[in-house]
Amino acid sequence: MKTFKPKLFRQQFPLVVNNEGNRLSVNRMPQVESSLPLVYFDNGATTQKPNCVIDSYHSFYHTTNANVHRASHTLSTRATTAFEQARNSIRMFINATSNKEIIWTKGTTESINLIAMSLGRKILKQGDEIILAISEHHANIVPWQLIAEQTGAIIKVVELDATGRVDLSAFELLLNNKTKILCCAHLSNVIAKINPIKELIQKAKSVGAITIIDGAQAVAHFPIDVQVLDCDFYVFSAHKMYGPTGVGVLYGKQALLETMPPYQGGGEMIKQVSFNKPTTFNALPFKFEAGTPNIAGVIAFSKAIEFISTYDAKQICDYEKQLTIYCYQALQNLSASLKNVVNFIVQGLPDIPVISFSLNDHHNHDIATALDSYGIAIRSGHHCAMPLMEYLNISGCLRVSLAAYNTFEEIDYFIDCLKKILTQESDALLVCGNKDDLNEQASAIIIAQFANIKSWDSRHRQIMLLGKQLSRLDKSARNEQTLISGCESLAWLVVQKGKQKTFHFQADSDAKIIRGLLVIVLAAFNNKTAMQINAFDIENYFKTLGLMQHLSPSRGNGVLAIVEEIKKLAQ
Repeated sequence: MKTFKPKLFRQQFPLVVNNEGNRLSVNRMPQVESSLPLVYFDNGATTQKPNCVIDSYHSFYHTTNANVHRASHTLSTRATTAFEQARNSIRMFINATSNKEIIWTKGTTESINLIAMSLGRKILKQGDEIILAISEHHANIVPWQLIAEQTGAIIKVVELDATGRVDLSAFELLLNNKTKILCCAHLSNVIAKINPIKELIQKAKSVGAITIIDGAQAVAHFPIDVQVLDCDFYVFSAHKMYGPTGVGVLYGKQALLETMPPYQGGGEMIKQVSFNKPTTFNALPFKFEAGTPNIAGVIAFSKAIEFISTYDAKQICDYEKQLTIYCYQALQNLSASLKNVVNFIVQGLPDIPVISFSLNDHHNHDIATALDSYGIAIRSGHHCAMPLMEYLNISGCLRVSLAAYNTFEEIDYFIDCLKKILTQESDALLVCGNKDDLNEQASAIIIAQFANIKSWDSRHRQIMLLGKQLSRLDKSARNEQTLISGCESLAWLVVQKGKQKTFHFQADSDAKIIRGLLVIVLAAFNNKTAMQINAFDIENYFKTLGLMQHLSPSRGNGVLAIVEEIKKLAQ
């Protein structure tokens, strides 16, 4: 087993390493796009991939590509052998008792859906109860809502204790003989505190409930032994632990899996198909693996497992703990220096390097977009945990999630950039003389302002400064009727029609970046007729500004949603 050395470990990740030399001082604006660094702090969403995983994909399609289990030729035999060896690697990695207990899926989401639709539909009836935690990911809520609607089962929600973990006392109050299923994350993807899983499982079993553990966030950070946990099911995804996307694992106790009907029908999951007699199904694990699987992904995932397993797990855990403490304390120090600007979602150090927080008087999306202009990738929003956000009485938060290839230097750079963003003040040229009057020349002025801006960093600053020009709508005008559907951040739009059949739009958002984008969009459409609005080449306008290619897909879709709403109102 290798001794874990952070610098050598980091060298195995080409996307990270190939961009580390571009890091700039935060006091110097980058002049070209390629000068941006990459500080990847969104590992809770997906991790970067080591060379061995990337090479495995390349090698499979160059040397082995064939379907599995279905042919007698050499390539198929080679592919099948590697595919089943990967299953065995997973079995050993989580200490399952048999390869029959390892089901390949597309990811954690499909694994939970499989259990809900197969087992849930089979065992649940009117009045039965399912217990979920308030902190669950949507993937561990919606499938149970669907199955509850179909079966008449009832979902009970357990709240959190003062530390942000599932409250055992509250759980005991919910638990009764009607409880049939407990489905709980090993730890929340937002709060990152390890739930008392063993105790929850034991208590659930005392009333005969099935236990399902979502390990999507846990499995990347500490060893998992399903026999020690004694859970009935444990699910996780490859892409959150240095493996490829599109591959997941459903571990289930063999006895339970044997009783469950197939989730999907098709090739491989059958034993015999006939129109004249009942169709019979394949043995485990193939009963639940209909169709051609992600063969290259599964084999590449085994390389990720092999890669992780060559290092001392405790040493990696210790290093990640050091990163967590360092980043958490750095945010605390930043907050102290800037009049307590940082609000942690829950108090206390998280158990894995995932830190969620918000900043006073700053919209989460503004901060994430501003950091992106410095090459720093973090997550903002509700993190697929809307019920948790509602429970915490917040609309969303920022999340920094680290991995073992991240460094203390990257944390320093992140903190320096964040401090610069929070303290940076400047003025932009007004689009026109009157802030409330975006006239027909406004789009030309916008284009002129952006003409000499070469980097996304500077372009982003200009958008933020433009946002300062947008007058806020009265709170009464920010309502469900004026809300723009399809925009990632809340945004509102109202319209007035002039005597010359021209339209004047006013808009607003809580996010500064959206307000800046609204200025740009309104400059294109304000004080025009419906015919002029429809004739305006918005795609070329955005292209000239160098806008859409730098916005995230969700942000870009939000801008397009604003455009569509304007065109709709102009009809």
